[in-house]
Amino acid sequence: MEVQIKVFFLLGLIVFFVSTLEVHRVDGAGECGKSTTPDNEAFKLAPCASAGQDENASVSQRCCAQIKTLGQNPSCLCAVMFSNVAKMSGVDPKVAITIPKRCNLANRPVGYKCGPYTLP
Repeated sequence: MEVQIKVFFLLGLIVFFVSTLEVHRVDGAGECGKSTTPDNEAFKLAPCASAGQDENASVSQRCCAQIKTLGQNPSCLCAVMFSNVAKMSGVDPKVAITIPKRCNLANRPVGYKCGPYTLP
């Protein structure tokens, strides 16, 4: 009887540790992929800070280049616009969403629903 209790306890520990390892091992990709987060991508858009706060501000070439790259993944672009970094830097999502159009990007994600906004 004592041996059965020890075996049962040992099996319980093994199941617990295996299930814990499974949770950490399964790591799904977010909006911006496995290797980055929207907050990390937002740092790359530092040249767009003033353009994301004021719709009348000019958009720099560096900003447009970053937006062009990020715009290839519209869900990541949206996640970046609503990221904590963007919020802390004072970016207004309804202004930021106009940046791809202000950059005159031919292959921008027109009509893509981004939160309560639609990319123009």
